Amino acid sequence: MAKKIREYDYLYISARIHALENRMLTRERMERMLDARTAEDAAKVLTECGYEDFSSLTPAGIESTLSKARLELFADLRNDSPDPGIVDVFCIKYDYHNAKVLLKAHAMGSDPAGLLIDAGRYPVKQLREAFDKEDLSNTSPVFHQAMEEAQSVLASSGDPQAADLILDRAYYVEMLQAAKSVKSPFLEGYVKLSIDSANLRAAVRSARMGRGVEFLKRVLLPGGDLSLDGLIAAATGGADLAARCSSTPLAAAGEAGAKAMEGGSLTEFERLCDNAITAYLGQGKRVAFGEHPLIGYLYAREAELTTIRIILNGRLAGLDTEALRERLRDSYV
Repeated sequence: MAKKIREYDYLYISARIHALENRMLTRERMERMLDARTAEDAAKVLTECGYEDFSSLTPAGIESTLSKARLELFADLRNDSPDPGIVDVFCIKYDYHNAKVLLKAHAMGSDPAGLLIDAGRYPVKQLREAFDKEDLSNTSPVFHQAMEEAQSVLASSGDPQAADLILDRAYYVEMLQAAKSVKSPFLEGYVKLSIDSANLRAAVRSARMGRGVEFLKRVLLPGGDLSLDGLIAAATGGADLAARCSSTPLAAAGEAGAKAMEGGSLTEFERLCDNAITAYLGQGKRVAFGEHPLIGYLYAREAELTTIRIILNGRLAGLDTEALRERLRDSYV
């Protein structure tokens, strides 16, 4: 029988994470990157955060450096965490990203190598070999079944969106299962909020495209706290979206979503969806020890990698500072 993990078991890793937070990309450091004269000068700020030198400042070089940082992050925290299942919750999405890449590359007869991300539970080399051999028995039952269903749908319909919907649904099912297995209400709350955020985005986009009830029933995901019937009613003109979200962490996003359905800014709406999750996980900073700091830090570091990608690639592309700033989310630290 497995030993029950208690919050005191997280004393070491919590203390370590609170120290590591001091090296993260703060809002002040972000602003210095945005104000830097060149992309090279912006990248130099990242040495304060412990990143290696971005010697190859190209989109491919940036991605390579960030991928290495992500792999090291997951390996380090999985090794130190009393329950590695917490890290798995954040790795699952890369398994499903790779599933989509493999299925589409197979259907098109192309090489998927450049698009695969080696940060999931299943190493890319092993997953690709298992897929090529049509033997995914060493993956989870949910993943295995979703891959088979998605491949069948893609082969019969030629519709990649239909295949993606199958995989997306399975991804959130696995994510919620993994969170529940950790027995952390805080982690489960994060996953449910992520599902609600995904559903809110889907409802707003569907409304803007004029899609109907049947489409929404296909794309909305189970497992969150927001009522699916309520979202469908709001997206099809029968209810107030802002009111549906008013008593939830997505209240501000719901208000922006209602405006976006009428032609308002999607960028601001999506920024507020992400900010709601950051605010929820920010509670981890105020907890001395337990799983909360680890969960918050994992999310924050992944968000940090996204921010670095946006700023450096944006500077390389010649985007102005304000255009980049609009794309950035609230900082965890």
